[in-house]
Amino acid sequence: MNNRHLFAALAVCTIAFFWFARKDHAAALVATDEGGGPVACRVERGPGNPGQIDLPAGFGAFRLGPAEVTPLAAFHVQARVLGREDYRHDAGARWSPTDLALGWGRMADPAVYRPLRVSQGGRWYRYQWGPEGPPIPLPEIVRSSANMHMIPSNDEVARSLARVAEDDEVIVTGLLVQLNGDDGYRWRSSLTREDSGDGACELVYVCSLEIRGR
Repeated sequence: MNNRHLFAALAVCTIAFFWFARKDHAAALVATDEGGGPVACRVERGPGNPGQIDLPAGFGAFRLGPAEVTPLAAFHVQARVLGREDYRHDAGARWSPTDLALGWGRMADPAVYRPLRVSQGGRWYRYQWGPEGPPIPLPEIVRSSANMHMIPSNDEVARSLARVAEDDEVIVTGLLVQLNGDDGYRWRSSLTREDSGDGACELVYVCSLEIRGR
């Protein structure tokens, strides 16, 4: 095989690798009930933004791959994307391939959040400010932003999630959940927007994700 043929073969393999990687990244696990049937993802929006409401009686757990998922509350938020981070190799990546750091209220205003140095990693969201201090009071930053672990409910949501970029405005509707893996892994959503630090992130089973203006 000459160099030109070798280059062409490598190019084909590279394209195939990234196509399959993207296809895998966009694929969502299928939720099933105890009988193995598909689970419908219908959630009412609660008042306020973010909105959170209790679930009706009988809204039971469902299977999602090698885990049982227990819905804790219905949830929706209209927010600005402060950052995104993709995960492939940690314990939760098979369910949640992407975290979105979201801001609402004044934290959705570019004049407020852009002076902050936002970073993500290890399933955390962090922000720093310069010598001028935070652009708004720190308790308001805590109440008006959060890192959210996104579990796509279907392939359409997964494709939308793959398109989300920093500074986008998104509307997310779904369920705050607890996930119990068959191997003992446990992941539980926060149920308040007032917390920070370990355990403060939302674990969202996403029923719909709209990118505004696109």
